[in-house]
Amino acid sequence: MPSDTLEAVSEIRELSYAEAVREALGQAMEADERVFLFGEDVGVYGGAFGVSGDLVHRFGKDRVIDTPISELGIAGAAVGAAITGMRPVLEIQFSDFVTLAMEQLVNQAAKIRFMFGGKASVPMVVRLPGGSGTGAAAQHSQSLEAWFAHVPGLKVLQPSTPHDAKGMLLAAIDDPNPVLIFEHKLLYKTKGHVPAEAYRVPIGQAAIRREGTDVTIVGSSIMARKAEAAAERLAADGISAEVIDLRSIRPIDFTTIAESVRKTHRLLVVYEGVKTMGIGAEISAMIAESEVFDFLDAPIIRLGGADAPIPYNPVLEKAAVPQEDDIVTAATNLVRRGEA
Repeated sequence: MPSDTLEAVSEIRELSYAEAVREALGQAMEADERVFLFGEDVGVYGGAFGVSGDLVHRFGKDRVIDTPISELGIAGAAVGAAITGMRPVLEIQFSDFVTLAMEQLVNQAAKIRFMFGGKASVPMVVRLPGGSGTGAAAQHSQSLEAWFAHVPGLKVLQPSTPHDAKGMLLAAIDDPNPVLIFEHKLLYKTKGHVPAEAYRVPIGQAAIRREGTDVTIVGSSIMARKAEAAAERLAADGISAEVIDLRSIRPIDFTTIAESVRKTHRLLVVYEGVKTMGIGAEISAMIAESEVFDFLDAPIIRLGGADAPIPYNPVLEKAAVPQEDDIVTAATNLVRRGEA
């Protein structure tokens, strides 16, 4: 086999989502000594979900730091490190526990640059394993990204693929602003193509995962993956669905959504967080307040989580958040309604 072919093959490799995050961390730490990882059990234990793995052996306990069990304390430490020139990456063991760190993230990290007239910045990243589907019940299964998307000064990301998990983490570490990355726990074992080199996926740029003409389905994180699977089934029934993976929910890529709705004339927004006042409500309002509203042939549909804590029972847990079948049904009804 020619050498150039061998080189090309070597670059075509699959990593799991967790491996992609670990590789991004390792590459960032190798490239910049200011980058360090800290959080509960990220060191010798390798992370609650095995994401940090062997990083402590590669970089030592001074750069992969096990912390006390105090989310408020470690978030405050991240803010302090960031404003003094470091590039901290903080892992919150479960995204639910970030509620204990709200003061530091919402009142400090998000506002310092503004309050100091741009003369100070807070280049920190917070990694947040979230979402349901693991039987972890009400206090370990929430999707809280909409809370933080409401706060000016914070950037909020939800990568859905291993490729984006690596590229968006590296982009977040580069960013001079605080960035929260919600990593869905069910995605950690999923695999996909991930280039070996360090690369960046632009923050604030959605991805069209599948082109279509009958209905636009917008989702992020695991819901983007479920929307893709649903679109395959819809195609078998003669419905052409365009699937948009938001990737970034603050800033949000409204242009890509608007251009798609102009083409399909129908919009379905799918998200795991509680439906009430969620990301879908904001996207719906953005469309309703724009000239794109005139292109709609049917009402916008929001498909979100139930207004209830996530149950422990696996059947109820599954029923509490949108599933592939729900997306197929909602999209089918929406297209039929628009054709009526």
